[in-house]
Amino acid sequence: MVEEPSQRGSGLLIDFGHAAGQSETGQFSRVVPAVSFDRLELTTILDLYGRKVSSGEWRDYAMDFLRERALFSVYRGNSERPLYVIEKNPRLRGRQGQYMVMSQEGRVLKRGQDLATVLRVLDPHLALVK
Repeated sequence: MVEEPSQRGSGLLIDFGHAAGQSETGQFSRVVPAVSFDRLELTTILDLYGRKVSSGEWRDYAMDFLRERALFSVYRGNSERPLYVIEKNPRLRGRQGQYMVMSQEGRVLKRGQDLATVLRVLDPHLALVK
């Protein structure tokens, strides 16, 4: 014989206010779009990430998409602070460049307009000098 599960509690419905995205008048509010990486940018970043993971240097990553910037944070292990942060800030496109790589200490390692060029600071190619 199988016992039916008993239901405990008051069984009252909880009102969470208005539906997500709706104002008091019932109209949907304007959602502010977040900055994100496009497919080509993500491919460039994840190619570098894959090489570093296979060499054992990096272990984890996180992506944050905010109103004014997108962040790709790289972690060496289980730590609270990222080893590097790759940032895209379109507002700086006309000035210093929309891409930036920052170290764990908060130092800007490289800025620029071209993501691949900026990422070279994290993956330098060594050359034999004669």
